[in-house]
Amino acid sequence: MNVTVEKLAACRKVIRVEVPAAAVETEFAKVTREFQKQATLPGFRPGKAPEAMVVKKFGADIADEVKRKLVAKHYKEAVEQQKLDPVSAPDVKETQFARGQDLKFEVTVETAPEFTLPEYKGLPAKREAQKVTAEDVQRAIDTLRDQRVSFQTVDRAASATDIVVVNYTGTCEGKPITELAPTAKGLTEQKGFWVQADGKAFIPGFGEQLVGAKAGEHRTVHVQFPADFVTAPLQGKAGVYAVEVVEVKEKVLPALDDEFAKSFGAESLEKLREGVRRDLENELNYKLDRSVRNQVVRALLDKVNFELPESAVQRETRNVVYDIVRENQQRGVTREMIEREKDHIYTAAAQGAKERVKVAFLFQKIAELEQIKVSNEEVLRRVAALAAAYQVEPRKFLQDLQKRNGLIEIYDQLAHEKVLEFLQKNAAIEEVPPGSLNPASAQG
Repeated sequence: MNVTVEKLAACRKVIRVEVPAAAVETEFAKVTREFQKQATLPGFRPGKAPEAMVVKKFGADIADEVKRKLVAKHYKEAVEQQKLDPVSAPDVKETQFARGQDLKFEVTVETAPEFTLPEYKGLPAKREAQKVTAEDVQRAIDTLRDQRVSFQTVDRAASATDIVVVNYTGTCEGKPITELAPTAKGLTEQKGFWVQADGKAFIPGFGEQLVGAKAGEHRTVHVQFPADFVTAPLQGKAGVYAVEVVEVKEKVLPALDDEFAKSFGAESLEKLREGVRRDLENELNYKLDRSVRNQVVRALLDKVNFELPESAVQRETRNVVYDIVRENQQRGVTREMIEREKDHIYTAAAQGAKERVKVAFLFQKIAELEQIKVSNEEVLRRVAALAAAYQVEPRKFLQDLQKRNGLIEIYDQLAHEKVLEFLQKNAAIEEVPPGSLNPASAQG
């Protein structure tokens, strides 16, 4: 076998392979015998038909099978011989194939980039010296109290902390809102609608105009729909609401005692505070660790530049675009708004994809040098955890992953996490005062 490699671009290569005619003939003889064993022809028992008759009937199928086997075998051998690391599906082009002749074919393929790994130990990072305070714990406890809040109807004017129950009808440009936005029925008319009087919920400025109102009172409320309002036809426009106040409800917080703590599964109020503090500390440490790791990865990326396989970048760009669109849809962004921003989304996704692909190649090489490996037991533990999170029976979850080669993705995620942990442990971390770190550099 003769192999030559031509470099088209940094990661794109053409592998040209020549297989001697003798090897081609050997494979023809082998495949023909296989067909002969399986062939059923009139007048002959299965597997007993003469070779010439088998070749005459199945000649084209035999040739296709010979070519398929020879190309697959010698492509693999050529890749191993040239020490190549393909990252895309091979694009095979046959240039010569016939009995009695050398087989010649060429394969265009993208390979992993070649680069010198920079020094990856002692990467710089800053960690803010933050601690969980008693005030932090109390704020969290207050949030828990808000989850157990009840509402009591009161016979007085509404304050900013109250809930006002209203009936309303809305217009925009002198018309019912549904004439401008047919799907916005809830913005046009509601009965028994609860709105907080601090103005932070519903439409900005709506609730705060109800402060001082009593049950039975009628008010005209003027609002300005934000430029990024979720209902596109109303963006930037003015609205007018005729409002009837039905009730004023006062928030009643539960007493801060052991009974309250038990409603959250704690033995006592003191135990609840301890648990809240522990959770806050875990959350803070996670945030600080993530900041350090982002800084370390950024420092590593800045140390080296190399060309990336275009197919890998395109594949990752599609993944990033999908994630961005899904997150925006979950936040309530309309399909129309996403469509308007598609060019910006794609540009941002392409940049993020390039960095993710670059990190993947860097981490792969670090893992090889540091012999960082993932065991089957670790993969299965992650599978079990994911199955529990998705409330799927573990065996079925594993089978679904195997069908779509999802175990490779889990392996890569675990390897990525291990390399990140290694880089953090070996980083040069400087402790800095709280609030002194640029949020952008912390997020990466």
